[in-house]
Amino acid sequence: MYRKNFNFLPIFLGLFFSISAQESKVFYHEDKAFQDALTLYHNQQYQAAQTIFEEVKSSTKDYETEANSAYYAANAAIRLNQRGADRMMEDFVERYPTSTKRNSAFLDVADYYFETGKYPYALKWYKKVDAASMSNRDKERFNFNNGYALYASKRPKEAERYLSKVSNSPTYGSQAKYYLGYIAYEQDDYDEASARFDQITDPELLNEKLSYYQADLNFKLGNFEEAIAMAQKQLPKSDRKEVSELNKIIGESHFNLEQYDQAIPYLKKYRGKRGRFSNTDYYLIGYSYYKQGDYASAIQQFNKIIGGTNNVSQNAYYHLAECYLKLDQKTEALNAFRNASEMDFSAEIKKDALLNYARLSYEIGNPYEPVPRVLQSYLETYPKDQYQQEMQELLVDSYITSKNFEGAMTLLEENKGYASKETYQKVSFYRGVELFVEGDYEAATERFSKSLKNPENQKFEARAEYWRAESAYRLNQFDDALAGFSRFQSLPSAKDLKEYVDLDYNLGYSHFKLKNYARAIPFFKKVADSESQENANRSDSYVRLGDSYFVTSQYTGAKTAYNEASRRDGPERDYAAFQKVLCDGFLGNNSIKIEGLNEFLRKYPRSTFRDDALFELGNSYVKGGQESLGLQTYDRLVETFGRSKFAPRSLLRQGLVHYNANRNDQALNKLKEVVRQYPKTSEAKQAVATAKLVYIDEGKVSEYAAWARNLDFVEVTDSELENASFEAADRKYAEGKTEAALKGYEDYLKEFPDGIHALQVRFNTAQICFSKGQKGRALEYYKTVANSGGSEYQEQALTRVCEIYVGREDYQNALPFLERLEQIAEISQNRTFAQSNLMKGYYGQKNYSQTIAYAEKVLAAPKIDNRIKSDAQIMIARSAISTGNERLAETAYREVKKIATGALAAEAWYYDAYFKNQNSDFEASNVSAQKLAKDYGAYKEWGGKGLIVMAKNFYALDDAFQATYILESVITNFTEFEDIVVEAKGELAVIKSREAQRNSSVDTNGN
Repeated sequence: MYRKNFNFLPIFLGLFFSISAQESKVFYHEDKAFQDALTLYHNQQYQAAQTIFEEVKSSTKDYETEANSAYYAANAAIRLNQRGADRMMEDFVERYPTSTKRNSAFLDVADYYFETGKYPYALKWYKKVDAASMSNRDKERFNFNNGYALYASKRPKEAERYLSKVSNSPTYGSQAKYYLGYIAYEQDDYDEASARFDQITDPELLNEKLSYYQADLNFKLGNFEEAIAMAQKQLPKSDRKEVSELNKIIGESHFNLEQYDQAIPYLKKYRGKRGRFSNTDYYLIGYSYYKQGDYASAIQQFNKIIGGTNNVSQNAYYHLAECYLKLDQKTEALNAFRNASEMDFSAEIKKDALLNYARLSYEIGNPYEPVPRVLQSYLETYPKDQYQQEMQELLVDSYITSKNFEGAMTLLEENKGYASKETYQKVSFYRGVELFVEGDYEAATERFSKSLKNPENQKFEARAEYWRAESAYRLNQFDDALAGFSRFQSLPSAKDLKEYVDLDYNLGYSHFKLKNYARAIPFFKKVADSESQENANRSDSYVRLGDSYFVTSQYTGAKTAYNEASRRDGPERDYAAFQKVLCDGFLGNNSIKIEGLNEFLRKYPRSTFRDDALFELGNSYVKGGQESLGLQTYDRLVETFGRSKFAPRSLLRQGLVHYNANRNDQALNKLKEVVRQYPKTSEAKQAVATAKLVYIDEGKVSEYAAWARNLDFVEVTDSELENASFEAADRKYAEGKTEAALKGYEDYLKEFPDGIHALQVRFNTAQICFSKGQKGRALEYYKTVANSGGSEYQEQALTRVCEIYVGREDYQNALPFLERLEQIAEISQNRTFAQSNLMKGYYGQKNYSQTIAYAEKVLAAPKIDNRIKSDAQIMIARSAISTGNERLAETAYREVKKIATGALAAEAWYYDAYFKNQNSDFEASNVSAQKLAKDYGAYKEWGGKGLIVMAKNFYALDDAFQATYILESVITNFTEFEDIVVEAKGELAVIKSREAQRNSSVDTNGN
């Protein structure tokens, strides 16, 4: 604060001359030492003077000389800043109460402290002064000094009382009015301040700094033009700090006069308080640019306003949103409108901001909260608003565009007036499709049925019928599927739909699954002959056409169909080639069959039907009289495919060949080998029965009995009882009487736990329990069958064991069974199932190399759907992330993004945004993050992670508002995800710390 450098020396010298005149008699008639000390004192040689005064005081007999010596010694001590100097002066007053210098002592000490700027000390001594006994001249000095000391000590009200007493003084008047004016100025009493300043006549005061305060006063009084004039007058004679403040006054005055083009240059020259702008400063420049239509420059100012919670901030955020919209930056506008809508300073801005926030949420999606909730909030806040119908329509559409079809159904069921029946028809259909893709076919069927109850749109009626039939098919409800496809076929609009293309294919399969093979033939033939069908469907239809002919004993037709299938690049070409060879056998062409089987084995070295082919080849050699080649082929099968179901059959056939050729010893060796290696199989039971005949032929019945008694699965007697028990239970199973069958099977196993039919009984029991949902009970039976060796039920049982463990997410127990299933599976879908779950199991164990290896196996499998492909790619991507191989992860997530749906798609889009941020492609990263928010809002965790990436992007693009606002929203709205909130807080703290260096309004303490 300005204080004039007042000259009090004449006053002080006057006091000195007065003292000298009064004491001249002391100097000359009594004590030369006192006079010398006084001369030293007035020459400011206080230490030497003090020493002499102390000596005079202790030696003189004269009371007045003693008192005066004590007075000057204390004064010298004060000027020397000696400890206890104040106490010396107080002792003087107490010891010499009649001294004429008593009052002068108080005033003199106070003036000394005043002149040295020690105002609290000065006030202490001015308080002791008796003002009534002072001269008018001393009294004016006393009032001004006391007033100024009080002002300097931040006691303006007390200061006013003293300064007012000298406001008309010729000596102190201008100075007193200056400080009285400034006190009024600081207390926002601008009229009083202006009046005081106007009375000042001192040219030095007027020329020095008064114009600055008068300019500021006029600005604060709303006299903007006068403020501009005064500030411009003061600019040339001001220092750097004042130039900054004067530019602010001129700029804000132009701003208030709506002269925005003139305001901008001055506002830009302002340097802020201590080099930092406030939110208001940024607002003034930003709004000026906004009014000039320079929206990009306006954004650069508005977006530096962070953490604002006042009417200025609400206005700024609203105008910031408008600027973003003008430049088609809708994501940024969404955040700014949301911020403005959450403030209550202006009801009009709040409502309009919420309206725009709701509209933008619908248009581009909302990363913070579900779009329907935003629209519902507007409807609840402004229920009778003119935009009510618009908001209702957007609300329904928002559920649809965000793919929250279940939510849309609930909304429409509760608010029937929000949309038409046709809209409900479409919504329930889309929800059904969504559930179908997720594999929840029962729930999908229910939604399709709801859609069909509102058949307003014929095309959607037909589509719902089709997909309900598809769901029934997937649930193995083939009768319902066939009926549904037939209804679809009869609807007038069906032929115009893309679903119609696959109708014959689906009808063929429905008949095929119902074992109506003759009825299936024309449908598969139509698909196979159609050039418009997809190659995959045509190839598969040739295979199924061949199967249908084969089962109905039409081997020539079957051979033709299989031959065409084997020429195509379908996943079952090896199966078709094998079946074609079998047809030759059934057509009586045994030599051609043998030739075909050998050709098959050469052409398909990796086929899962090689064991089938070897078995058939062995049989064909034996049948054709080439017994030796047949036996060699059986040996080859057993050596190569020891775990195949054909291995025990081959050994059994060898035993029968030897037996029929009267080579009984060799027959017994093979038969016993079947029993030894495959004791739980039906072939083992047959081997025992055949061995019995051999022993009988040899006349060695006792040897047979001794051997058979050591076999725990053979009862030498009661075989008829065992067969009767099995047949009774199995008949109930065939009739669909599962409870009776289950009891019969249980009774069988109690009596014959190792009986000839025990394996089949255990498998059928498992099947019944599984169908009833008793998966834990079924598991034990399936495991027994799966561990029994190469039985015909082994693959099915293994698949079920794996399915149950995987369903429980118990990969620890699932992995050994999955590995076995992969090795022995003849059905390609089962092998793919094993590989895809081995991939997931190894990922759960953090064995990332094995995870990637199995994912690549899955991707190499033929004819897999996109859901399995995306699972495999996501496993590769996650494993790559976990091992720090971001290049591989980026490639994998790019593939996932192309085909995935639901949560996997959300994950892929997050990483798309993440990698683009890592590559400094910030704008493209924001596009991906916004896509994540718009289309996958239901997956909140990925949305929260995406928002943090978006915040980083915006800060890198120099948009501090967007960055901080997004992070604050994450902290508020994602509390259930602790790791996300922690990351957001860390990023926010860093940004605020940096922004606080240029913005004084930024609070870095979290308030």
